[in-house]
Amino acid sequence: MSRPGFDKRNQRPGFDKLNQRPKFHRLNQRLQPVRELLQPGVDACRRVLAAVTGFGWTVLALAAFCWLLAGLFGWGELALTAAVLLVGFAVACAFTIGRMNLAVDLEADPVRVTVGESSAARVRVTNLARTPALPIGLEFPVGTAVGRFTLPALAADASHDEVVIIPTQQRGVIELGPVVTQRGDPFGMVRREVTWTERLELFVHPRRVPLEPLGSGLLRDLEGHTTQDMSMSDLAFHTLREYSPGDDRRYIHWRSSAKVSSARGAGTFLVKQFLDTRRSHIAVVVDADETAYADAAEFELAISVGASIAVRALADEMDLTIVCGDHAATKPAPSLALDTFSRADFAACTLAESTGRLNHLAPDASVAILVSGSNAGFQTYAHARAHLAPEVHTFAITSERGGTMALRQASGMTVLTVATLNDLPRVLPGVIVQ
Repeated sequence: MSRPGFDKRNQRPGFDKLNQRPKFHRLNQRLQPVRELLQPGVDACRRVLAAVTGFGWTVLALAAFCWLLAGLFGWGELALTAAVLLVGFAVACAFTIGRMNLAVDLEADPVRVTVGESSAARVRVTNLARTPALPIGLEFPVGTAVGRFTLPALAADASHDEVVIIPTQQRGVIELGPVVTQRGDPFGMVRREVTWTERLELFVHPRRVPLEPLGSGLLRDLEGHTTQDMSMSDLAFHTLREYSPGDDRRYIHWRSSAKVSSARGAGTFLVKQFLDTRRSHIAVVVDADETAYADAAEFELAISVGASIAVRALADEMDLTIVCGDHAATKPAPSLALDTFSRADFAACTLAESTGRLNHLAPDASVAILVSGSNAGFQTYAHARAHLAPEVHTFAITSERGGTMALRQASGMTVLTVATLNDLPRVLPGVIVQ
């Protein structure tokens, strides 16, 4: 017979564990100060162990093995070998003791260059300590390469510069740094590295060619350029004409209407006629689909074509939007526009998908320029054109290395073909962008 108030169901195995959880929680709280006290030592041990190289771990393992054999078989030679290895490892660790008080600066001049130009990366190291600094190793990545130097001994407050000339043979973004100093023993058992700077980016812009002004676009704007298109409401007054049904009565010129009516003897109304002032919003879409190009050189030609048009649009004070694969920019500064082309690379998206992205980034675009490779046919351009509004003036440029410069019209869209970048200034004036 069970006792009152006692339930055998409380004897479930999981019940004891549930009751013990508060105890473990209290124990964890009590041990927290101890862990915080030991944490600096644990971190120091981790840093020391991280400094041991593969060769250093091999030396330690060999010393332990020799010591074990010496203990099992009583071989004094192995015990002596283990002692020598451990002493050598201790001496190696002594080379990494101490900290260096340095100021390290990494800079590139210039930060933006065009393909074929060179830039200089300079590393300046200053000893801020009151005592001389011993020679140490210094390295910093330059793209896929690594620059390695030996920093000489520096007196207090002394500085040392290392300069690397960086030639640029292809478009892209070259990462510089971070600058890392290395301290270790001559045998390479222990190696401690300290990172001093952040990474820098050197932008290599694509080649470009000067172009003539692109003309005015389709977007009305108070600061736009005057065109020859008539309008019923704008800033540029052009002439007067007779009133037609549907005209806005606010634009009736009453004084001129009264004069004409008195001269003709009949009621005649004259309304103001304006010229459109438009501010273009140029959109440059470069196809990032690798299958659209015969080779990588053709893609570089397409990038250069897009960059040349973008620079001309900015020089004409037009709004600009750039889309190239995973990278895009809306109304960028000239440097940022070219930086976008420097970052551009092949991506898993078609020209139509990039154009659809443009429709969200710049719904007010007035001119769209689609650039692709020799493998992109007219259907590719037509499919991309379907993502844009009907009033957007659209034309396509095909970069075809070894091809023939051409200009043709198809289904209301102009398609240009350029074989070299120098063909662009000769064929582009055939397109009237207005």
